[in-house]
Amino acid sequence: MMMQILNGFKNGISDARHNVEMTEQPNGNNYCEVKVEQLNFYYGSKQALFNVDIEVKEKGVAALIGPSGCGKSTFLRVLNRMNDLIPGTRLEGMVTVHGEDIYDSSMDVVELRKKVGMVFQQPNPFPKSIYDNVAYGPRIHGLKNKIMLNQIVEESLIGGALWDEVKDRLHEPALALSGGQQQRLCIARALAVQPRILLMDEPTSAIDPIATQRIEDLIRDLCKEYTIIIVTHNMQQAARISDFTGFFFQGEMIEWGKTAQIFTKPEDQRTEDYITGRFG
Repeated sequence: MMMQILNGFKNGISDARHNVEMTEQPNGNNYCEVKVEQLNFYYGSKQALFNVDIEVKEKGVAALIGPSGCGKSTFLRVLNRMNDLIPGTRLEGMVTVHGEDIYDSSMDVVELRKKVGMVFQQPNPFPKSIYDNVAYGPRIHGLKNKIMLNQIVEESLIGGALWDEVKDRLHEPALALSGGQQQRLCIARALAVQPRILLMDEPTSAIDPIATQRIEDLIRDLCKEYTIIIVTHNMQQAARISDFTGFFFQGEMIEWGKTAQIFTKPEDQRTEDYITGRFG
């Protein structure tokens, strides 16, 4: 019965199985890039995350799924301390990125956010030129050499699959781009400071299906060089593009595993109920 219900995922699951096979090759990457242990997170007196444990390997795509308000985006923001900007938040547990405790008092948060870039749900280019959007991060970090900036802008726009579309109008306003182009520009802007990890909070929910396909293709290309953690409400998307999937429910990480296994043979009844549409 469950396999019949999941027929809609068959193409994505086929891709997911391929992704898993790729991660299991002898020369694959098994280094733990992100490790979270016994994480509890609070907004004031309200607890939003409960005893979350997860290890994300280097490179590849990890998808976080679950109903609205279950803690996915809160968890994502924990990984580059974006929640620090919200008064009254606090955290218990351990979060390490590339072996470093990111909540240690000695952690340079600016440097952390350089290593762990973020792309938001709504494209948010600055009201500047296309060039200046991409050059913004390197300039903030002290780079002034024009030749090097030009090279970084070009390489980042190539990495964001946007160079061919904008190379002849780099000094035009970024806000004149389409929604999908703006989102790829935001990805290029994140790449410009050479992160190790890209966090993506529903990066395709505000753009059209054609632009969504471009972003998904880009994610699968980028994951060869970066560790990508994506929050998505679109389960077909998670099945298509991710190597591993985590299911959040009411602030708990209910299940975490290889994407093909999560979508075809989940171990927890709540995971099965969610992915088969019984709730959420």
